[in-house]
Amino acid sequence: MDFATGAITGTVAVLLAVATGVVPLLLSIPGLGTGLTLTSAVYIIYLALKIATAPPLAKQTTGASAPSFAAGLLLAIANPKAWFAIAAVFAGSTLVESSREWDALLKAVVLAAMIVVIHLGWLLGGASLAGFLCDPLRSRVANVLFGLILAGTTVFALFR
Repeated sequence: MDFATGAITGTVAVLLAVATGVVPLLLSIPGLGTGLTLTSAVYIIYLALKIATAPPLAKQTTGASAPSFAAGLLLAIANPKAWFAIAAVFAGSTLVESSREWDALLKAVVLAAMIVVIHLGWLLGGASLAGFLCDPLRSRVANVLFGLILAGTTVFALFR
């Protein structure tokens, strides 16, 4: 649960950075936007490789430690897809025409609720698949597939 809490906290931090205008401020520094984007992409690709080459569930020891809060936080903050998706909501929609502040606040509240629900949904989905993925072949196929999907969506987000 620490990992999920870290991922939720990190994604909400991304949301707050976008909502408060930190993103345009950072991107105004020459080269920083490109550097941050590339650093994030390299980290996500590294994680995709770790996922694709992870041992099957059946071969993992029972004493293996769960991913930490810090790992979830870092993954969420380094996820370029989260930055792009949240920025797209803020740039591409208006919920309250009469007030930019109320519009931003309402978007932030709705997105924060969605972040919690989506992350918990992924956690429950993963937990429900654990038994199915104890088979070494299914586990290997899933790891490679998930690694490729993560790498592919990151590359897609970079070139979009």
